[in-house]
Amino acid sequence: MQALILAGGEGTRLRPLTIYTPKPVVPIVNRPFLYYQIDLLKRAGIKEITLSLSYKPDKISDIFGDGEDYGVKIYYAVEASPLGTAGAYKNAEEHLSQTAVVFNGDVLTDIDIAKVVAYHRERQAAATIVLTPVENPSAYGLVETESDGRVRRFLEKPKPEEITCNTINAGIYVLEPHILKYIPKDEKFSFEYQLFPSLLANNEPFFAYTMSDYWLDIGTPQRYQQANDDLINGRIKSFDVERKPVTTASTSNLSADAEPAKVDAVSVVDASCSLKPGVEIINSVLGANCVIEERTKIENSVVLAGARIGKASEIRNSIIGKSAIIGRNSKVEGAALGDKSSLTDYSIV
Repeated sequence: MQALILAGGEGTRLRPLTIYTPKPVVPIVNRPFLYYQIDLLKRAGIKEITLSLSYKPDKISDIFGDGEDYGVKIYYAVEASPLGTAGAYKNAEEHLSQTAVVFNGDVLTDIDIAKVVAYHRERQAAATIVLTPVENPSAYGLVETESDGRVRRFLEKPKPEEITCNTINAGIYVLEPHILKYIPKDEKFSFEYQLFPSLLANNEPFFAYTMSDYWLDIGTPQRYQQANDDLINGRIKSFDVERKPVTTASTSNLSADAEPAKVDAVSVVDASCSLKPGVEIINSVLGANCVIEERTKIENSVVLAGARIGKASEIRNSIIGKSAIIGRNSKVEGAALGDKSSLTDYSIV
């Protein structure tokens, strides 16, 4: 078994977090996102993983290298220009000689990949697409299936009266090597709009596996924040969250009435952070080397590495980018601030 992770997108929906950082390595609870997908593949016994890259590829390959440190072998297939989902799969052809699990590079899930592969093999499928149910089917392209699990057709954002199911493409596939013959080389080509209709037209055994596991596309700031929140609150069962003691101001330097910093049991604060007296951290994630000044309150938020939050500020339901500087007595609520953002004292965002 082999795997391909489609990690070449520019992440425009996730801006401003992706202006300097490719979406596949934005930190989720202080780990580059792709680690979660690699972990899932390793649990299924898949140790050969190809990363399909296009946007800022060096920033990804510098983190993962050849994969030896993570117990896998990582290859790279870099697109000179974006080739679409199926085009990227074709571009990685030299690394894919076996049945391959293909992952969209923005899917956070705890699905059991081994079960999907077993389903694929039991049905002697040429291709298997993983589906996930949604509450509002009209907002998505739907995938309709037969009673035996075969894919019947794709419905692109149907009208209410056209809805016949509630299952959408989860961005996870199992594909046999001969599927590559349907994809032209060095051309932009889509799984959803070109390859999959070709499989149906050619009567390939094309099946759907409907998952009931956790699934989230992290591609917007709101969903990125939700991913962090779901992980620290234990809603994703497959991943453990590591919590370490954090540096706080020495009690010898505090006045008699100064309160020490408080971090609730849910929050994850990198051990290199510095929390000054009176700081309160609630249901939040703080990356490495953050400095949080006196009497600041951070709630339901993600603060990325190197940020500095000024005295008596309030950060709620927000994302603060790497190395951002927030002036004292500022209030930030429901915002996503990019890396190196700077707010003057008494700002309200």
